[in-house]
Amino acid sequence: MFCSKFFLNSFLTVRKLNFRQVSQIGLFSGTTKISTPSNSYYTHYLNLPLPYDKIFATYVWIDGSGIHMRCKDRVLDKVPCDLETVPKWSFDGSSTGQAKTDDSDTLLIPSAIYIDPFRKSPHILVLCETYHGNGTPTATNHRTHCANVLSKISHQNPWFGIEQEYTLFDNDLWPLGWPKSRGYPSIEAKYSYCGIGDHVSGREIVECHARACIYAGLDYGGSNAEVMKASWEFQVGTTMGIKAADDLWVGRYLLSRIAEHFGVIVSFHPKPMGKNQPGIGCHHNFSIDKMRSEGGIKEIERICKILCERHVQNIKSYGLGDGEENKKRLTGKFETASFEKCEWGVADRSASLRLQRSVKTLGKGFLEDRRPAGDCDPYRVCAVLAETCT
Repeated sequence: MFCSKFFLNSFLTVRKLNFRQVSQIGLFSGTTKISTPSNSYYTHYLNLPLPYDKIFATYVWIDGSGIHMRCKDRVLDKVPCDLETVPKWSFDGSSTGQAKTDDSDTLLIPSAIYIDPFRKSPHILVLCETYHGNGTPTATNHRTHCANVLSKISHQNPWFGIEQEYTLFDNDLWPLGWPKSRGYPSIEAKYSYCGIGDHVSGREIVECHARACIYAGLDYGGSNAEVMKASWEFQVGTTMGIKAADDLWVGRYLLSRIAEHFGVIVSFHPKPMGKNQPGIGCHHNFSIDKMRSEGGIKEIERICKILCERHVQNIKSYGLGDGEENKKRLTGKFETASFEKCEWGVADRSASLRLQRSVKTLGKGFLEDRRPAGDCDPYRVCAVLAETCT
């Protein structure tokens, strides 16, 4: 039945676990109670045993907004062994901002497979690229270009590690745990970074998300509370090639799906609460063999120089809307550099490009690009970084 050790081992592991239905537990987070009413009927249907030849495949893709994701289910008669055995599919692109009504059939081309943490193994998630009927990529399909760029430097073994920040909003469209009178936290933002207790809100969602990501097969690296209360960060990688960007998109999908259970909304906007509150970024860490080898600091400095020379054009790829919203975040405040210039430095979180102190000490390692916004497309950013090596 199972055509790979990956799915077999995951299935056997899950059978030993005793999962709790988080939708039926009243949960507290900081000063805000998160609760969803118990629904025994819903649980009854979820627990119905399914035939072995009925596998749910949830197709997931990026819609025309460039940040929101869509999904729909298809039932397969067996677990696919690889991408070639996952059926291609289509959807109504006119309803997702990706096609015109008179030519709405838009193609879903499977790109990566993950285990479904909601239905559990053997059911799967299928991350897809989107194409028009004539075979050209849709406007928000940046994966195709990224894959082409990375293929040119595959011999250099590019590694990416991505840090995704986000904000959790209550259903009243105000950040989780903030005063309900549309007020602002009385505690200084600096106490929320890696904070506990009343300094943070939404930890239950973060915990669920971490386990879902690892179960699904992401190279999930960790998480922490961020500077603004109700904002958090999760990391993927370090991973070779395009998988880090794939994992980040699936991580975003899982986060939004989990937030549904709690009646919470996830935002990746780079400056969701105005100029006097910290912003939301998506830092990208990057290296190739030459950077990680002895004397690699010279290659790191060379790439930093190229990235700064291309700053104006690159910033357009670092957020939605040609990066205009990201400029509200890149002000030179709240540990950001100004969008008007590009500088790199060692252990300097106000720099556009940061080198960890250990990189300078060892003379090799990686660089961190701190300019990308929380709503950036990691495929675009990874392609920009990789193009410095072509």
